[in-house]
Amino acid sequence: MARFASSKPTACLALADGTIFYGRGFGATGQTVAELCFNTAMTGYQEIMTDPSYAGQVVTFTFPHVGNVGVNPEDDETADPVASGMVVKWDPTVPSNWRAAENLADWLARRGRIAIGGVDTRRLTRAIRQQGAPHVALAHDPDGNFDLEALVSAARGFAGLEGMDLARDVTCAQSYRWDEMRWAWPDGYTRQEAPQHKVVAIDYGAKRNILRCLASAGCDVTVLPATATAADVLAHAPDGLFLSNGPGDPAATGEYVVPMIREILEGSDMPVFGICLGHQMLALALGAKTVKMNHGHHGANHPVKDLETGKVEITSMNHGFAVDGQSLPEGVIETHRSLFDGSNCGIRMADRPVYSVQYHPEASPGPQDSFYLFERFSAAMTARKPAA
Repeated sequence: MARFASSKPTACLALADGTIFYGRGFGATGQTVAELCFNTAMTGYQEIMTDPSYAGQVVTFTFPHVGNVGVNPEDDETADPVASGMVVKWDPTVPSNWRAAENLADWLARRGRIAIGGVDTRRLTRAIRQQGAPHVALAHDPDGNFDLEALVSAARGFAGLEGMDLARDVTCAQSYRWDEMRWAWPDGYTRQEAPQHKVVAIDYGAKRNILRCLASAGCDVTVLPATATAADVLAHAPDGLFLSNGPGDPAATGEYVVPMIREILEGSDMPVFGICLGHQMLALALGAKTVKMNHGHHGANHPVKDLETGKVEITSMNHGFAVDGQSLPEGVIETHRSLFDGSNCGIRMADRPVYSVQYHPEASPGPQDSFYLFERFSAAMTARKPAA
């Protein structure tokens, strides 16, 4: 248990097995229940908290310096934080960065997200690795009054992410156009002026930087909700289809997404590119299976091998489910594999420009080794068009 300036801790993290972690609360007050995961990235806490793929999860940050660069509107990956809460080792310090517009604690409080500091995150991370991602209840009370029995009971009552379709909760309400490109010094975000390809992006919880990467690769992007049908997609006469990242159990989301993808593949030869949940949706549509991982992959330092070139990329990852590489049917080739645990990280169809990866080539946070995948998507659409 951490040492406190006051006589009582002001936040409490209760695991379903009865383990209790005390700490100092910041951000919003109240209580939330979720699955607990850990993220090993050294930067990007704001982008992580606003990544829709973290819906239903409390994030433990293994890097201790969280909050030291503040927050700013440009780094949000969606309009509001989606992760249920955060766990950190040290309390956030006063921001020290020229881009900071607000401190982390105030931002979390204003956005209704609970956080706890002063926790032994090394011990907590080891527990997650050994036991699997636990269900937890996180509470913040400035007076330090906690009903531990009720918190443990709430953690045990959490239904878990298996069987949960969370894409419906985080997808856009209606379609929209996107033309903003990646941030670049000194102009920041700029608008695309001469797109080469029309792309429909299905939003299962899309990060803004994925859309920016598509725009930077020459795509005129129209974003459709997760429930879009094949007819909705084809009505835009796209040159390519993009399947975004997102949260929840792919098998549950696949109940309505898989038929759409199969109809597109059967009725069109357009290139298809998927990331994260989009990768899992494509795999299911092609006849593969997905599985729940013990503790998932969450971080910006994951080595992935391209099995076709032998190249190793350092990638950003955020997923708790994975495609079962042993279940890939004939005609579907495994292209990438994790060098941490050998899990599947990429597939493609043998005879068509249809491919996907489990990791996040847009990074944010993380390395940019894999931006070429967006350029490959653009090249595939160029190759499909008739010569002028």
